[in-house]
Amino acid sequence: MNNQQQATVAVIGAGGKMGCRITDNLVKGNHRLLLCEQAESGIERLKQRNLQPTANEIAVPQADYIILAVPDALIGKISATVVPMMKSGATLILLDPAAAYANQVTLRDDCTFVVTHPCHPALFEEQDSVEARQDMFGGIAAKQDIVIALQQGEQINFEVAEQICIEMFAPVVACHRITVEHMALLEPAAAEVVAAAAACIMKEAMDEVIKMGVPAAAARSFMLGHIQIPLAIAFNNVNPFSDAAKIAIDYGYEKIFKPDWKQVFTKEALDDVLRRMLHLNEQNER
Repeated sequence: MNNQQQATVAVIGAGGKMGCRITDNLVKGNHRLLLCEQAESGIERLKQRNLQPTANEIAVPQADYIILAVPDALIGKISATVVPMMKSGATLILLDPAAAYANQVTLRDDCTFVVTHPCHPALFEEQDSVEARQDMFGGIAAKQDIVIALQQGEQINFEVAEQICIEMFAPVVACHRITVEHMALLEPAAAEVVAAAAACIMKEAMDEVIKMGVPAAAARSFMLGHIQIPLAIAFNNVNPFSDAAKIAIDYGYEKIFKPDWKQVFTKEALDDVLRRMLHLNEQNER
């Protein structure tokens, strides 16, 4: 296999939310696509796109590249079924690092395993159209970067997989090659444990002042503007924080955040949160 245009690509979970997103992009390319979906709702979504599903046991043995567009908690179980059916030299592409980092993916020495994830459209990057600016997730019209890691396998297969990943998350500006560990530090640790939790706290703060009598429209307008400003200062250095703001920030750290919060980036914490996300503790209790 030396040309990604000749690849046979199987998408497992092609009719799901993520599966439909990447399928909508991959059908624009020159691959031979085999779309696998078992859920009735997913099969219906494929039919709405004039696409027909193929059974896993038929698609996987033919595929050069297999994409697992399935929930993180199911990757271990599904890979245990899919990987043994892969032909020698085939490549499995995972869309999230959680299962790979937690050693939940069934591996084979004669196959290649790649992990990728979208960065999503960056907050302060310009987009080319109204449609692109409304594409918050990316993969439809908005430009975004992606990250990619070779878990194990052949470099030549990785290079073709990289091009497939660029196509399925298009339009892509840059593809950053990192390790699986790097990707897990970014998500869940930095992006979800820290950033998503902080976002939820900000929303709860807005809801709290509304409960205390601030008009909802005023609270939303004020908070969204005042969320953008500190992000611009912290990430883009547009202005320094005022002396008064620095005092308020220190007070916020003292009252809201634990002094040792950066321990979420330790291996122990990362292993713990991934066990919870993948429901591994529940499986061990059975």
